[in-house]
Amino acid sequence: MATFRYAGRSARGDAVRGSLEADTPEALANQLMARGITPTNIAPASGSSDVLKDLWERLGGGRPGLNDLILFSRQMYAITKAGLPLLRGLRSIAASTPNTFLRAALELVIENLQSGRDLASSLARSPEVFSKFFVSIVRVGESSGTLETAFERMYQYLGMEKRIRDKVTAALRYPAIVVSAIAVAVAIITLWVLPKFAPVFAALGDNLPWPTQALLSVSAFVAGYWYVIVAVVVSAGAGFKLYLRDERGRYRWDKFKLRAPIIGGIVTKATMARVCRSFALTLEAGVPLMQSLTMIARATGNEYMGAGVLSLRDGIERGETLSRTAQLSDLFTPLAMQMIMIGEETGSLGEMFTEVADFYEREVDYDLDHLSAALEPILIVAIGGMVLNLALGVFLPLWDMAAGGGGFG
Repeated sequence: MATFRYAGRSARGDAVRGSLEADTPEALANQLMARGITPTNIAPASGSSDVLKDLWERLGGGRPGLNDLILFSRQMYAITKAGLPLLRGLRSIAASTPNTFLRAALELVIENLQSGRDLASSLARSPEVFSKFFVSIVRVGESSGTLETAFERMYQYLGMEKRIRDKVTAALRYPAIVVSAIAVAVAIITLWVLPKFAPVFAALGDNLPWPTQALLSVSAFVAGYWYVIVAVVVSAGAGFKLYLRDERGRYRWDKFKLRAPIIGGIVTKATMARVCRSFALTLEAGVPLMQSLTMIARATGNEYMGAGVLSLRDGIERGETLSRTAQLSDLFTPLAMQMIMIGEETGSLGEMFTEVADFYEREVDYDLDHLSAALEPILIVAIGGMVLNLALGVFLPLWDMAAGGGGFG
């Protein structure tokens, strides 16, 4: 018997992965079907590398990113616009998709379509790939006969998300490189350079300057207890992840991100741009207002901001107007509030939310263009302080020895 790795879906539609022994892939498929699992992929196991791959996938590695979903939305838009049958088009997309996660999800979508389900329900059976927001937009387009428009809007929406994310990454690249380089330099000096000077500094006995004593103490601690430092860092990272899994912890962290110095304003405006863009998208797609707010609260990516969106829904349920509840929620800037009021009065809320989203995105672009300039003084002060401490710690005792004639013959 050989060992095979398999991927499939349980009777409830949950993703299932693992490995079993069987004589042939067909025998394994029959075995899985008897257990109520519909296999989507069966492949021979290849030992340790297979285990590492399975662990990588369980940790979320290899899952489709924005680029994959943008390409998929664009391809689906082209298929629906050309009037090709969905099954035929999805088979073509699945065959040409390099991402294994997305390919397996599309194969499951094809199976569900063949069994009589609609497209939105088929997509919903792969929640790790297609978000509830994505599925909701497709469902509205499918029920209203505007599936082509739904995929076009998702393509535009995801493209905007990627553009903002790329600009944030580009703005933070220079500070990250500088901080990383300084961290490496400090580590080299602390672990390798200072120990070389220790015998020289020992000649001064207890008369070492305090910067030198501090550096030597740090160097000795790091060299002697590096495993403790690694354990503390790993434990802190794991603890932080557990903290974020808790609902209250995630809420507090998301609230802190919105109020953090320098980047808090950018995060707030970028989140509001997503909220307004999502609102415009759902309203233009014909989603009811209450359902739109529920969907948007899940799509914000920020629990604190999502709670604010839900407060809008609660206010409307009480019979208040959208502009009134928006004003009480303190989510929008005064200019954005004026635009929302105009949209509500003229019956063009979708267009106004598009304008508000454009406004926030322009603000984000401006802030990101000036982010490096805002971070430069902080980097200069931090780097200058570290260099000064290192220089004082290394050269002060050498100057003392030179002044006293000791150690230089």
